Amino acid sequence: MTTTATAASGDSPAVSSVYVCRADYANPIHGAALVHVLDAYAQDPMGGAHPLSDFAKTNLVASLAARPQAYSVLAFDGEKPVGLVNCIEGFSTFACRPLVNVHDVAVVASHRGQRVAEKMLAKAEALAIARGACKLTLEVLQGNVGADRLYRRLGFANYELDPTMGQAQFMQKWLD
Repeated sequence: MTTTATAASGDSPAVSSVYVCRADYANPIHGAALVHVLDAYAQDPMGGAHPLSDFAKTNLVASLAARPQAYSVLAFDGEKPVGLVNCIEGFSTFACRPLVNVHDVAVVASHRGQRVAEKMLAKAEALAIARGACKLTLEVLQGNVGADRLYRRLGFANYELDPTMGQAQFMQKWLD
């Protein structure tokens, strides 16, 4: 399931006790944090308003760990997980370089508006640069105004090759 972002607008000052790190899929604390935050996001209207399936909760971390093109960034307030960014490396044929799709951006409700998403996206970007990526991509729902505002402030823009052809649309087709 490709998801859109639920993020803060970034208008409030950062919470000093929040720190971000690359998730270690072999670390059970990181694994539990990843599933916890993603499940909270999945239950939010911006994430589809349905909890993760038991299958996803049980298998997600191992499935991400099995994919070298995947990485995640976690945010913690002390020991409490408060944010998650999941990234999947793809490939730009035009640039002949990797690209990184920011697949999920989630911040728990108690920490929205505190620049948690901004801090996580900065870490995700640094990791993408270290991989030699030429760009970051992401999707955002039209109704997620706060996330859209944040992404634009961070330099994201709608995708287009030639303005006369218009902007790209994000589409999906379920295979099962």
